[in-house]
Amino acid sequence: MTTHTARRTPVQKGPAAWSAILPGQPAPVHLPGDQIVDVAIIGGGFAGLAAARRLRELDPTLKVAVLEASRLAEGASGRNSGFMIDLPHELTSDDYAGHGDDRGMIALNRQAIAFARGAVQDYGIKADYFDPVGKVNGAASDTADALNRSYAEHLTSLGEPNERLDAQGMFQLTGSRHYVSGLYTPGTVMLQPAGFVRGFGEGLRASGVGIWEQTPVTAFSRQGSGWTLTTPRGRVTAGTVILANNGHLESFGFAANRLMHVFLYASMTVDLPSDALAKLGGQPRWGVTPSDPMGTTMRRIDTGLGGNRIITRTCASFLPRMEASDSALRRTAAVHARKFADRFPLLAGVKQEYTWAGHLCLTRNGTSIARELEPGLYAATVCNGLGTARSTLTGIAAAELAMGLTTDVTRHFAAEAEPVKLPPKPFSTLGANAFLRFKEWRAGRE
Repeated sequence: MTTHTARRTPVQKGPAAWSAILPGQPAPVHLPGDQIVDVAIIGGGFAGLAAARRLRELDPTLKVAVLEASRLAEGASGRNSGFMIDLPHELTSDDYAGHGDDRGMIALNRQAIAFARGAVQDYGIKADYFDPVGKVNGAASDTADALNRSYAEHLTSLGEPNERLDAQGMFQLTGSRHYVSGLYTPGTVMLQPAGFVRGFGEGLRASGVGIWEQTPVTAFSRQGSGWTLTTPRGRVTAGTVILANNGHLESFGFAANRLMHVFLYASMTVDLPSDALAKLGGQPRWGVTPSDPMGTTMRRIDTGLGGNRIITRTCASFLPRMEASDSALRRTAAVHARKFADRFPLLAGVKQEYTWAGHLCLTRNGTSIARELEPGLYAATVCNGLGTARSTLTGIAAAELAMGLTTDVTRHFAAEAEPVKLPPKPFSTLGANAFLRFKEWRAGRE
């Protein structure tokens, strides 16, 4: 008998702000005792929900269960900035450009977006939570403007539309004089991530999928031709298991010392009062990613998404134990307040109501793990910092593999190399955090 026992389960720091600003959820639905299903999915984020939907598309008779350690949208899936990006967005590059011809990856990203759009339509998810408005790369210096120009050349070579905004255009969009230029691309969908994930889960539940919250899987073992999953609330027996738990794949003993556990931090303002909105100006909704990938992401939302608020996201930590510290939250909250004041000096006194940490999983060579690990055990993991689109794709791939299909999505992940090993600890931790601090310093005004 093969048993995989979790060395740790997810620990979240800071409130899940995207969920907190929405109307309260119904009471959680827990695992109702021991169950038997066809497919059990560990993780109820973008990958897990996508896998469940794809399985039911392929065979509506399948009995599918999703086991989520916390509440829907209160784990990593509700702690991102809500950018579902179609274009190359390589976080380890200087200007997001990928390597070589990115048309294949763009097509897959757009397939993920179309898949998510289908869920919005089928499950009646509020349209505000899935807004195909595009995004802007903001540049706050001449150096960053040069990065934007380089990225624009790359996109133009691929035949992808893009539009340069000058400083006045950025001011009209954001109300901020911080930016010297911007690069607008139309294909990004801006999510209210908690609203989207909540609606996705409720839609699946209404269609007959078991969505069981606050039900962490602590171990699973091979039993004959199937698997038994152990949770504090009972056992689940399944013929097939999909691990859709991103970096916590390593918690169960897979890809040891090959995954980079990075935490990004964000803060969200209070609901801005009318006088602050009058001072701010600009448009009520926008998203700005930094021209330098290690810069500061900013986003403004309106009442349709949970209030007139601005989100600031910056600072990163490499944490192999997969848990951010309270001191890191305090430090980053102070950084966020300063970055916010730099961009909106007239609003410098506005309170940041929420600060939180979000767990990313990356590999040194930028590959994901979406394949069969053992007979009947599949992975849909490693988002590489692109969780909304990439995780959706890994969930689709795992579902298709479990059903014996070969598709463009499965072929893409099958062709990726295995994640390369990290240097031994503590050198990997010290080196990675030093590198992140250097990249943040070099990003400067961005």
